[in-house]
Amino acid sequence: MELRHLRYFVTLAEELHFGRAAERLHIAQPPLSQQIRQLERELGFELFHRTKRNVQLTEAGKVFLGEVQQIIRQLQQAIQVGRQTSRGEIGQLVVGFVSSAAYNILPIILRTFRSYVPGVSIELHELTTDQQLEWLREGRMDVGFLRPPVEENRFICETIFQEPLMVALPEAHLLTSQSDICLTSLANEAFILFPRILAPGLYDLIISLCQQAGFSPKVAQEAIQMQTIVSLVAAEMGIAIVPASLQNLQRTGVVYKNLQEDSPKVANAMIWRKNETSRTVQRFLEIVRQAAQQW
Repeated sequence: MELRHLRYFVTLAEELHFGRAAERLHIAQPPLSQQIRQLERELGFELFHRTKRNVQLTEAGKVFLGEVQQIIRQLQQAIQVGRQTSRGEIGQLVVGFVSSAAYNILPIILRTFRSYVPGVSIELHELTTDQQLEWLREGRMDVGFLRPPVEENRFICETIFQEPLMVALPEAHLLTSQSDICLTSLANEAFILFPRILAPGLYDLIISLCQQAGFSPKVAQEAIQMQTIVSLVAAEMGIAIVPASLQNLQRTGVVYKNLQEDSPKVANAMIWRKNETSRTVQRFLEIVRQAAQQW
């Protein structure tokens, strides 16, 4: 039994006329009659009562028709799902992100992806850079957004967003009266930093900037989340040099100021496994690149 036999049967059951059914199927009438006879022999029961005047479904034929129509609907659904999957339009993605990404490009990426590919569900996890690398190695995550650099050649890391650094000050700090902050004026300040082991790129950039200004920062506290760093600044535990997008985190008690010095921009990158074959992942990467151009 082949699928075409079932299609022939359904068409004849709808038309109840061999001539009209053959015309719909774009075949001659005798081959259609032969195929229906062959199907009945294989099934072991008659599907149609045939007379010179008309064709009618048998009771068994009526029951069989209902079941076959359900099979065809399921097959059509399977084909549709397969096509959507092949285009990366259905499935699930596990996405990791560093906390600061939530305040710059991640929201527009998620909105754009949802509008283009509503059939893919996204499972989000806020993870540090080193945690994302671990999850990628273990196959627990598909795509990440982190702070480069990444040295492992098993991954592809692509910069999608760059931004300057700013100074976060407690609102009662004397320097808040200045429009821009000179780095040298921070030499005696207590710094709150992200641990180097979790984000060496950002940490090294901040340390290098301070050293170029003639001092090494006095680290009073480390915190693994940007929100925590900003909260500690609000608590007057120290000052922090942070990515400019942290201004989008509205926190009472914190004032953000530009640096007078020109400084290298800090990057956000997306990362995925080099041998990734999922069309859903590839579709996500394409949309991320589109969204990044809008930023």
